[in-house]
Amino acid sequence: MTAVQLIRAPQLSDVAEYAYAADVVPPARLVFTAGACPLDAEGRTVAPGDPAAQARQVMANLTTALAAARAGLADVVKTTVYVASTDRADLVAVWEVVRDVFGDHDPPSTLLGVTVLGYPDQLVEVEAVAAVRDAA
Repeated sequence: MTAVQLIRAPQLSDVAEYAYAADVVPPARLVFTAGACPLDAEGRTVAPGDPAAQARQVMANLTTALAAARAGLADVVKTTVYVASTDRADLVAVWEVVRDVFGDHDPPSTLLGVTVLGYPDQLVEVEAVAAVRDAA
């Protein structure tokens, strides 16, 4: 049984492609990731100028970070997605990648357009909180 229960709010619009809330069922340990960045193994920013391609690298890196903590995407309770752009189309393109990588697991998420991110040419960053029940 998973430690994450996604909560639907039927009184709210179904336009959002994520659950409106999530509950962590005890006992569980929480995993907080740093923002996953679009960096390759050598620390270079991949796909300058291409938010969707950067989002794919970010999600691969997020998956790797979660695995190192003995967690997976299905354990994610919440994400925050940052896109360095004022163009809503860029935010949508990034969101579509994130949503597709999560598949049927649609944790609550916040999608933000921001001015700048930390690495040169970086357009996308995703941080996550996960909850895991360790095998007894």
